[in-house]
Amino acid sequence: MDLRNIRIHQIKEMREKGYNPYKYNFQKNYTSQQIKELFDSKIEAGQQLPDQVFNFAGRLMNLRKHGKSAFTDLKDEFGRIQIYIRLDLVGQESYDFFKEYIDIGDWVGIKGYPFKTRTGELTLLALEIKLLSKALRPLPEKWHGLKDKEVRYRQRYVDMIANDDTIKTLRTRFLVIKYIREYLNDKGFLEVETPVLQSIMGGANARPFITHLNVYDIDMYLRIATELHLKRLVVGGMEKVYEIGKIFRNEGVSNKHNPEFTTIELYQAFADYNNMMELTEDLLYNIAKKVHNKAKVIYQGEEIDFTPPFKRIKMREFIQENLGIDIVEASDQELKDFLKDKGEEVEIEDRYHYLDKVWDLVEDKIVQPTFVMDYPIELSPLAKRKKDDPRLTERFELIIKGNEIANAFSELNDPQDQFERFKKQMELKELGDEEAQMMDLDFIRALEYGLPPTGGLGIGIDRVCMLLTDTPTIRDIIPFPIVKPVSFEDEEAMLKEEETNE
Repeated sequence: MDLRNIRIHQIKEMREKGYNPYKYNFQKNYTSQQIKELFDSKIEAGQQLPDQVFNFAGRLMNLRKHGKSAFTDLKDEFGRIQIYIRLDLVGQESYDFFKEYIDIGDWVGIKGYPFKTRTGELTLLALEIKLLSKALRPLPEKWHGLKDKEVRYRQRYVDMIANDDTIKTLRTRFLVIKYIREYLNDKGFLEVETPVLQSIMGGANARPFITHLNVYDIDMYLRIATELHLKRLVVGGMEKVYEIGKIFRNEGVSNKHNPEFTTIELYQAFADYNNMMELTEDLLYNIAKKVHNKAKVIYQGEEIDFTPPFKRIKMREFIQENLGIDIVEASDQELKDFLKDKGEEVEIEDRYHYLDKVWDLVEDKIVQPTFVMDYPIELSPLAKRKKDDPRLTERFELIIKGNEIANAFSELNDPQDQFERFKKQMELKELGDEEAQMMDLDFIRALEYGLPPTGGLGIGIDRVCMLLTDTPTIRDIIPFPIVKPVSFEDEEAMLKEEETNE
């Protein structure tokens, strides 16, 4: 009989004896982290604190039986604590129940007090022990050795149980989101919501997901950005707004890309991209300090320093220094010939795609936090022109370790200029560019009512979390990344294989 069926039999026996293997609640009053902070430095090896009795609960991760006693580790959200169970303290009935019915993977609650073993390990001595929830499926013994990451992503709950680093990484992700909110709220920004389903695709150059709204019999798009609706709110009179939310782009999966990802976009009236640079570096500095208590972090063997001010470079000059071509003065043909000499091809022969491909050749050269400023207008359909050179825009991207972390503009608030740039996007779409933006006449109408001078900023939260947790791939920082689904028959086969391995 496999272990799962053995546990099903145990549950039947427990119920016949009047014991419910799935309790309704338990008054846990300390976490593993709190226990360590309170007692680890206060107890000497061999010392006990019998007057400090409290309740603790967690998942049973291992079991070492020694006749009339046993050691186990209970794991909660914050870590693991060793538990010592003795027959003379918990009583014969509880101890017999523990030996017969409690297994690795079960949720267990104990009442006890702290002590340190002779080797100096902080431990809880159990006075009472209760089974809170019986796990039917045993934990896979060889989980740490799994090479197929698709299985870990598909069964993230098991990954979190078996690998302490996974739950630590995901906790850090959610704390980063919390810290961003706290920072912006303190700065007077208001968190808002905008539509996820949109009738017009806009705010970025990306391939959308398409769905259908039956009641109006029209196709709709999952949003590829929150930008255009947030700027509508600024037109309406909200001067400092932000939204943290999911973005959907129907593109490839890689170490840097997941089709569903999370961003923070914010807009501040009467500001420009210089203000956004200052806000960006201060925000990231503060988050790094919150997470690591310091501004310097290690990412993939490289020390990344978030101490302001970040380096500032101009895209045109940086490309000219590294590749020897002036992307502003070069003609379309010269850009095309240059890329051909580098062995690069573009699917759509247009200046936007030429410039984008040229930038790809040098982006990886940037390691430390660097603001790349003043993008050509062809790459920036929503950014304001530079006063001293209308061929360029007041736009920056923050690049760290070759990854785009943030993107910001002095927002284009001239409705006639914006209309012409949307027309250019429509021309790209006619050439077959599925990522080009649509003509949004309602947004033009909003601009005609007047958008004040505005600075806008978008930050990829997943990529920030990658940096702060030293995570090499975006899918490790997303709780439930998109994976290729398996058929019902394949799922059944996998379950049977797991039961056989057990």
